[in-house]
Amino acid sequence: MDDEETELRNPFPSPPSHYARYTNHNLKLLSLLRERLGPDADLYAINQYEVLSDQTDLPDWPLAQLEKPRVDWILEEGHYTVFGDTWFIKEKIPSLAELGGHQLYPADPSVDRRPALRSVLRSILVTYSKLLSALLLPPPTASSAHVEPEWKRHLEWINVLAQNIMAAANDLRPVQARGNLELMMRRQVELRREETKTIHSKCDALEAQLAELRLASQGVTSQPAASSAPPRPAPVATPAKVHTGRLNSNGVSIHDVLSWAEEMS
Repeated sequence: MDDEETELRNPFPSPPSHYARYTNHNLKLLSLLRERLGPDADLYAINQYEVLSDQTDLPDWPLAQLEKPRVDWILEEGHYTVFGDTWFIKEKIPSLAELGGHQLYPADPSVDRRPALRSVLRSILVTYSKLLSALLLPPPTASSAHVEPEWKRHLEWINVLAQNIMAAANDLRPVQARGNLELMMRRQVELRREETKTIHSKCDALEAQLAELRLASQGVTSQPAASSAPPRPAPVATPAKVHTGRLNSNGVSIHDVLSWAEEMS
């Protein structure tokens, strides 16, 4: 039994030892037993050897162990056991009373616990003072050896008070997590507002620069445009005795030059 408990608490446990019982033959016997007794019969309260007397190879353990877990029982109890650990259906922090401790503050979370916790804190201080006084007492005599030392009682009471302080602090973990989440979300909102403000200021600066460029371009276009027509060429002086059909070095005759001059005039 101790080896089985140790195996169940192993981080990577092996399958339970009774998995080998789920054979086809045993499952058929269980189905036949349920068929003969009815769906509402308690298999643990009957003698399976009498009901299945016509069958062979009956196991020496109850066939009811092969049935699936009752979900309605799990819902009724509120928890189930897997690999030696108990798991609750609804995730919650168990109270000190549910864990078997001596709870000194109200179990209802809607009740203000501060007065009770202040009393617990004062009790810790007073008990600690009494513990120091008890440690300074002379050792017990032979006649009082069977009496429990006073310092031991004070130490046990300090342990109970400390458990109440720790349990009350653990009950406030969801409140602390909610507060941390609110602070984180507020910080994210502030960061987004700062980033949005920076983007808006940058957009305003760009719009101002674009407005300046727009005004500068309008000032340039409003000035009178300079004339792009080429200046009239001066009349070409021709020598008196030049043949009109002679070509210059560019292949243009005097006749062509005179014709161009008349067109320009």
